[in-house]
Amino acid sequence: MAHNISLRCLAMVVIAFFFTVQGTLGEVECERLSEDTCAFAVSWEGKRCVLEKRVKRSGEEAYTCRTSEIETEIQNGHIETEDCIKGCGLDRKSFGISSDSLLEVGFTKNLCSPHCYQNCPNIVDLYFNLAAGEGVFLPGLCASVGANARRQTAEIRSSGLVESGPLSSLLLAPASPQALALAPLPQF
Repeated sequence: MAHNISLRCLAMVVIAFFFTVQGTLGEVECERLSEDTCAFAVSWEGKRCVLEKRVKRSGEEAYTCRTSEIETEIQNGHIETEDCIKGCGLDRKSFGISSDSLLEVGFTKNLCSPHCYQNCPNIVDLYFNLAAGEGVFLPGLCASVGANARRQTAEIRSSGLVESGPLSSLLLAPASPQALALAPLPQF
C-alpha cells in the first residue's frame, strides 16, 4: 500500500514538473533574456531574438536582447542549447542576424555537419532562410562543402547570387522547409 502511494506521489511530482517546465519554456520573451541566452532564441510569438550592443554615455558597453521581425514557424518559445551553439560553430555574443557567416567555409562546414544539421532545427531553419534570401538553397550549399565550397562561397561573395555552374541548379532550387527536411544530409 505504501509503495502505491509513493508511486502516485512520484507521478504527481513528475507531472507538476512537466507542466511547470512547459509553461516556462513556452513564455520566452526576448526582452527578458540575458546576453548569455539571447542569440538564437525564439520568443513565444515565434519571432527571433537578437542581441544588440550599445554604448552608454559613460562609455561602458551594454547589451540588450530585442525581439526582431524575423519569424520562424518551426519553434516558439525556444532558447537554443549550448550543445547546438558549439556544434554549429556559433557564438552567443552574435549581434543581429546576417547571412555573412555563410561566406566562411569553416562556418558552413560546422553548420552542415551531421551534428548540427540533424540535431539543431532552429539554427538550420534560420540559416536555411538566410541562404534563401541570398538565392542559395542550403542543402545544395551543404552538398558543395569540401572541394567546391571555396568556389561556391566566392561566387556568392562576388555577386550576392550564385552564378551559373554545375551546382547552380542545386543551389538555386526552390527553398522550402519541406525541401530541407527531405534533402539528403551532406556526406563528409
